[in-house]
Amino acid sequence: MNSALDDLITESDGAGGRRWFHEHYVDLALGLDHLTTSLDRIEGWGRHLADALLDGHRLLVAGNGGSAAEAQHLTAELVGRFEGERVPLAAIALHAETSSLSAIVNDYGQDEMFARQVAAHGRPGDVLLCLSTSGASANVLVAARRARELGLLTWGLTGQAPNPLTALCDDVLAVPVRSGAAVQEIHLVAVHALCAALDARVARRARDRRTTPPSAGARA
Repeated sequence: MNSALDDLITESDGAGGRRWFHEHYVDLALGLDHLTTSLDRIEGWGRHLADALLDGHRLLVAGNGGSAAEAQHLTAELVGRFEGERVPLAAIALHAETSSLSAIVNDYGQDEMFARQVAAHGRPGDVLLCLSTSGASANVLVAARRARELGLLTWGLTGQAPNPLTALCDDVLAVPVRSGAAVQEIHLVAVHALCAALDARVARRARDRRTTPPSAGARA
Protein backbone atom coordinates (compact mmCIF):
# COMPACT_ATOMS: atom_id res chain seq x y z
CA MET A 1 0.00 0.00 0.00
CA ASN A 2 1.23 3.55 -0.53
CA SER A 3 2.09 5.60 2.54
CA ALA A 4 -0.61 8.21 1.91
CA LEU A 5 -3.33 5.59 2.11
CA ASP A 6 -1.65 3.95 5.10
CA ASP A 7 -1.81 7.30 6.92
CA LEU A 8 -5.59 7.37 6.42
CA ILE A 9 -6.09 3.95 8.00
CA THR A 10 -5.34 3.45 11.67
CA GLU A 11 -3.58 0.33 12.89
CA SER A 12 -6.55 -0.61 15.04
CA ASP A 13 -9.10 -0.89 12.27
CA GLY A 14 -7.00 -0.82 9.12
CA ALA A 15 -5.30 -4.21 9.14
CA GLY A 16 -8.46 -5.96 8.01
CA GLY A 17 -8.99 -3.41 5.27
CA ARG A 18 -5.43 -3.72 4.02
CA ARG A 19 -5.56 -7.49 4.07
CA TRP A 20 -8.90 -7.50 2.24
CA PHE A 21 -7.58 -5.06 -0.33
CA HIS A 22 -4.50 -7.16 -1.12
CA GLU A 23 -6.54 -10.36 -1.41
CA HIS A 24 -9.11 -8.57 -3.54
CA TYR A 25 -6.37 -7.14 -5.76
CA VAL A 26 -5.07 -10.66 -6.42
CA ASP A 27 -8.57 -11.89 -7.28
CA LEU A 28 -9.15 -8.94 -9.61
CA ALA A 29 -5.85 -9.55 -11.36
CA LEU A 30 -6.68 -13.22 -11.86
CA GLY A 31 -10.16 -12.32 -13.07
CA LEU A 32 -8.89 -9.72 -15.54
CA ASP A 33 -6.31 -12.17 -16.86
CA HIS A 34 -9.10 -14.68 -17.48
CA LEU A 35 -11.25 -12.00 -19.09
CA THR A 36 -8.39 -11.25 -21.47
CA THR A 37 -8.54 -14.84 -22.69
CA SER A 38 -12.31 -14.46 -23.20
CA LEU A 39 -12.25 -11.38 -25.44
CA ASP A 40 -13.10 -13.37 -28.57
CA ARG A 41 -16.25 -14.63 -26.83
CA ILE A 42 -17.23 -11.09 -25.77
CA GLU A 43 -16.60 -9.77 -29.28
CA GLY A 44 -18.81 -12.53 -30.66
CA TRP A 45 -21.55 -11.74 -28.15
CA GLY A 46 -21.36 -8.07 -29.08
CA ARG A 47 -21.66 -8.74 -32.81
CA HIS A 48 -24.53 -11.17 -32.36
CA LEU A 49 -26.39 -8.90 -29.95
CA ALA A 50 -26.00 -5.85 -32.18
CA ASP A 51 -27.39 -7.74 -35.16
CA ALA A 52 -30.27 -9.20 -33.12
CA LEU A 53 -31.29 -5.87 -31.61
CA LEU A 54 -30.97 -3.97 -34.89
CA ASP A 55 -33.13 -6.63 -36.54
CA GLY A 56 -35.97 -6.12 -34.04
CA HIS A 57 -35.16 -8.59 -31.27
CA ARG A 58 -34.54 -7.68 -27.64
CA LEU A 59 -32.23 -8.45 -24.74
CA LEU A 60 -33.62 -9.63 -21.41
CA VAL A 61 -31.30 -9.60 -18.39
CA ALA A 62 -31.78 -11.35 -15.05
CA GLY A 63 -29.84 -11.23 -11.79
CA ASN A 64 -30.19 -10.78 -8.03
CA GLY A 65 -28.62 -8.22 -5.70
CA GLY A 66 -25.38 -6.86 -7.11
CA SER A 67 -26.00 -8.83 -10.28
CA ALA A 68 -29.37 -7.09 -10.60
CA ALA A 69 -27.58 -3.76 -10.40
CA GLU A 70 -25.24 -4.86 -13.17
CA ALA A 71 -28.17 -6.11 -15.24
CA GLN A 72 -29.77 -2.66 -15.03
CA HIS A 73 -26.41 -1.04 -15.74
CA LEU A 74 -26.21 -2.97 -19.01
CA THR A 75 -29.75 -2.22 -20.12
CA ALA A 76 -29.22 1.47 -19.36
CA GLU A 77 -26.17 1.48 -21.63
CA LEU A 78 -28.19 -0.08 -24.45
CA VAL A 79 -31.42 1.88 -24.17
CA GLY A 80 -29.38 5.04 -23.57
CA ARG A 81 -25.81 4.93 -24.79
CA PHE A 82 -22.36 3.71 -23.82
CA GLU A 83 -19.52 5.94 -25.09
CA GLY A 84 -20.90 7.27 -28.36
CA GLU A 85 -24.16 8.16 -30.04
CA ARG A 86 -26.20 5.39 -31.67
CA VAL A 87 -29.79 4.27 -31.98
CA PRO A 88 -31.54 3.13 -28.78
CA LEU A 89 -31.68 -0.65 -28.43
CA ALA A 90 -34.34 -2.83 -26.80
CA ALA A 91 -33.14 -4.21 -23.46
CA ILE A 92 -35.10 -5.04 -20.29
CA ALA A 93 -33.77 -5.68 -16.77
CA LEU A 94 -36.29 -8.17 -15.42
CA HIS A 95 -35.97 -7.14 -11.77
CA ALA A 96 -36.81 -3.51 -12.46
CA GLU A 97 -40.56 -3.84 -13.08
CA THR A 98 -41.38 -3.85 -9.38
CA SER A 99 -45.19 -4.12 -9.53
CA SER A 100 -45.06 -7.08 -11.90
CA LEU A 101 -42.23 -8.61 -9.90
CA SER A 102 -44.05 -8.42 -6.58
CA ALA A 103 -47.26 -9.76 -8.12
CA ILE A 104 -45.46 -12.71 -9.70
CA VAL A 105 -43.69 -13.57 -6.44
CA ASN A 106 -46.95 -13.28 -4.53
CA ASP A 107 -48.97 -15.41 -6.95
CA TYR A 108 -46.42 -17.87 -8.34
CA GLY A 109 -43.47 -17.92 -5.96
CA GLN A 110 -39.96 -16.51 -6.05
CA ASP A 111 -38.59 -19.04 -8.51
CA GLU A 112 -40.94 -17.70 -11.20
CA MET A 113 -40.04 -14.02 -10.75
CA PHE A 114 -37.89 -13.88 -13.90
CA ALA A 115 -39.21 -16.88 -15.82
CA ARG A 116 -42.76 -15.57 -16.12
CA GLN A 117 -41.42 -12.30 -17.52
CA VAL A 118 -39.30 -14.26 -19.99
CA ALA A 119 -42.48 -16.01 -21.12
CA ALA A 120 -44.26 -12.65 -21.44
CA HIS A 121 -41.57 -10.67 -23.23
CA GLY A 122 -39.30 -13.23 -24.87
CA ARG A 123 -39.58 -14.38 -28.48
CA PRO A 124 -37.40 -16.71 -30.57
CA GLY A 125 -34.32 -14.76 -31.61
CA ASP A 126 -34.21 -12.73 -28.39
CA VAL A 127 -31.33 -13.13 -25.94
CA LEU A 128 -31.52 -13.78 -22.20
CA LEU A 129 -28.37 -12.86 -20.27
CA CYS A 130 -28.23 -14.42 -16.79
CA LEU A 131 -25.92 -12.96 -14.15
CA SER A 132 -25.21 -15.08 -11.08
CA THR A 133 -22.08 -15.00 -8.97
CA SER A 134 -22.77 -18.50 -7.66
CA GLY A 135 -24.38 -19.85 -10.80
CA ALA A 136 -26.94 -21.47 -8.51
CA SER A 137 -29.69 -18.88 -7.95
CA ALA A 138 -32.95 -20.79 -8.38
CA ASN A 139 -34.90 -17.94 -9.99
CA VAL A 140 -32.15 -17.37 -12.55
CA LEU A 141 -31.93 -21.09 -13.34
CA VAL A 142 -35.69 -21.32 -13.90
CA ALA A 143 -35.51 -18.29 -16.19
CA ALA A 144 -32.70 -19.83 -18.23
CA ARG A 145 -34.62 -23.07 -18.57
CA ARG A 146 -37.80 -21.24 -19.64
CA ALA A 147 -35.88 -19.17 -22.17
CA ARG A 148 -34.42 -22.23 -23.83
CA GLU A 149 -37.86 -23.84 -24.01
CA LEU A 150 -39.15 -20.73 -25.79
CA GLY A 151 -36.32 -20.54 -28.32
CA LEU A 152 -34.31 -17.67 -26.83
CA LEU A 153 -30.52 -17.68 -26.91
CA THR A 154 -29.16 -17.91 -23.35
CA TRP A 155 -25.86 -16.48 -22.11
CA GLY A 156 -24.45 -16.57 -18.60
CA LEU A 157 -22.04 -14.46 -16.57
CA THR A 158 -21.09 -16.49 -13.50
CA GLY A 159 -18.38 -17.16 -10.95
CA GLN A 160 -16.35 -20.33 -10.78
CA ALA A 161 -17.43 -23.23 -12.98
CA PRO A 162 -18.83 -25.79 -13.06
CA ASN A 163 -22.12 -24.62 -11.63
CA PRO A 164 -25.78 -25.26 -12.51
CA LEU A 165 -26.10 -22.19 -14.73
CA THR A 166 -23.23 -23.25 -17.00
CA ALA A 167 -25.19 -26.39 -17.88
CA LEU A 168 -28.33 -24.43 -18.85
CA CYS A 169 -26.89 -21.63 -20.99
CA ASP A 170 -25.87 -21.77 -24.63
CA ASP A 171 -22.67 -19.90 -23.79
CA VAL A 172 -21.09 -18.81 -20.51
CA LEU A 173 -18.30 -16.56 -19.31
CA ALA A 174 -17.30 -17.93 -15.89
CA VAL A 175 -14.85 -15.95 -13.73
CA PRO A 176 -12.57 -18.41 -11.85
CA VAL A 177 -11.98 -16.50 -8.61
CA ARG A 178 -13.19 -17.10 -5.04
CA SER A 179 -14.43 -13.64 -4.10
CA GLY A 180 -18.02 -12.84 -5.03
CA ALA A 181 -17.18 -9.13 -4.96
CA ALA A 182 -14.36 -9.64 -7.45
CA VAL A 183 -16.59 -11.75 -9.70
CA GLN A 184 -19.15 -8.95 -9.85
CA GLU A 185 -16.50 -6.35 -10.61
CA ILE A 186 -15.07 -8.47 -13.41
CA HIS A 187 -18.62 -8.92 -14.72
CA LEU A 188 -18.92 -5.13 -14.92
CA VAL A 189 -15.75 -4.94 -17.01
CA ALA A 190 -17.20 -7.68 -19.22
CA VAL A 191 -20.43 -5.69 -19.56
CA HIS A 192 -18.52 -2.61 -20.69
CA ALA A 193 -16.44 -4.66 -23.13
CA LEU A 194 -19.67 -6.15 -24.50
CA CYS A 195 -21.08 -2.65 -24.99
CA ALA A 196 -17.92 -1.56 -26.82
CA ALA A 197 -18.09 -4.60 -29.12
CA LEU A 198 -21.79 -4.00 -29.76
CA ASP A 199 -21.24 -0.32 -30.53
CA ALA A 200 -18.51 -1.18 -33.02
CA ARG A 201 -20.86 -3.55 -34.82
CA VAL A 202 -23.70 -0.99 -34.86
CA ALA A 203 -21.33 1.61 -36.31
CA ARG A 204 -20.09 -0.87 -38.93
CA ARG A 205 -23.63 -1.66 -40.05
CA ALA A 206 -24.44 2.05 -40.26
CA ARG A 207 -21.35 2.64 -42.44
CA ASP A 208 -22.27 -0.30 -44.66
CA ARG A 209 -25.75 1.14 -45.23
CA ARG A 210 -24.31 4.52 -46.19
CA THR A 211 -21.80 3.06 -48.65
CA THR A 212 -23.93 0.32 -50.25
CA PRO A 213 -25.48 1.55 -53.52
CA PRO A 214 -29.24 1.06 -53.87
CA SER A 215 -30.34 -2.05 -55.73
CA ALA A 216 -31.82 -1.89 -59.19
CA GLY A 217 -35.21 -2.72 -57.72
CA ALA A 218 -34.95 0.12 -55.28
CA ARG A 219 -34.03 2.57 -58.06
CA ALA A 220 -36.97 1.47 -60.09
